[in-house]
Amino acid sequence: MKRYSNLERLLHTSETIAIGRDSKIVIFSDLHLGDGGRNDEFRHNAPLFETLLRERYLSGGFSLVLNGDIEELFKFDLRSIEAAWGGLLELFLLFGRNGFVRKLYGNHDQALLDHADYRLACVLAESLCLHYEGQKLLLFHGHQASPWLNEPGSIFSRSLFYLLRYFARPFGFRNYSVSYSNRKRFAIERSVYEFSNRSKVISIIGHTHRPLFESMSKVDYLNYRIEELCRSYAEAGAVRQRSIEGEIAEVRRELESCYRNGDANSLRRGRYGAIAIPSIFNSGCCIGKRGVTALEIEEGMIRLVYWTREGLKGKYPGERLHKAEELGSTGIYRVVLNEDRLDYVFSRIRLLV
Repeated sequence: MKRYSNLERLLHTSETIAIGRDSKIVIFSDLHLGDGGRNDEFRHNAPLFETLLRERYLSGGFSLVLNGDIEELFKFDLRSIEAAWGGLLELFLLFGRNGFVRKLYGNHDQALLDHADYRLACVLAESLCLHYEGQKLLLFHGHQASPWLNEPGSIFSRSLFYLLRYFARPFGFRNYSVSYSNRKRFAIERSVYEFSNRSKVISIIGHTHRPLFESMSKVDYLNYRIEELCRSYAEAGAVRQRSIEGEIAEVRRELESCYRNGDANSLRRGRYGAIAIPSIFNSGCCIGKRGVTALEIEEGMIRLVYWTREGLKGKYPGERLHKAEELGSTGIYRVVLNEDRLDYVFSRIRLLV
């Protein structure tokens, strides 16, 4: 119950920004910026990320929300991060001319509260509430749903930070993150899911590094895709049926891989069985091996998108629903993994809860 009360606090105390059908917003989380060296997990995606940020979102008139764990302060000090990525931090601030930019802190960068001279202090907050046609989208990193990490100034939270900050860095350990534990990340998602349903809001989080769309994980999506393909098979012609057979075989292989890797937790098991209430979204992360994920809100739509340099190689589920499109002549491809209208999403929440 403490976790729910903490999320209720965010719902009632967050800054509120009104958005409409003409609004354009992009949401990223979990960059984990380091010092630019070999232990910096963001480094390999940096050229891709900076290009799409400039060429797609800044030039396209998008506002920007950075949803936590942007700097990796468990392993690196702020000065070394600013020295490596100062240009990127300045790029973030340029989005203010498009509408607004907000940087929400997560558990890996909440120590920014101790730095009065932090370059992005003017846009730093714990959470943000977007009002869309009388409905609410609550944006927060997600660690607030943890029983241990949910109080920004708690003794445990600060003690854990300094323990990891001065122990993990000298020994080159990877990020201490809930994203490496299937059990922990599912517990976080389940808590946020239940809170969102009770409050009849959309919650947009990061933290777990696991993209979610309408409360559906990758496993949920693959199961849904198989169901959809099977339904269309009977009415398809012979040529299309052969194509569907190939698609089902590939999706099944991907699904079996997920189960082998222990990534089978699903929020679809609920009040209505296989129907998930579409109340939780997750922008994923920007340190993926082949690319970055993000959430876009544009013209009344919400989209989960994937950016990669491997867009034509068919390595990410969803490319058969939406063709990979190149960003100009950059060699960077954008794949829409899933999309829906916000008014439809809110209608389902209202009718199903």
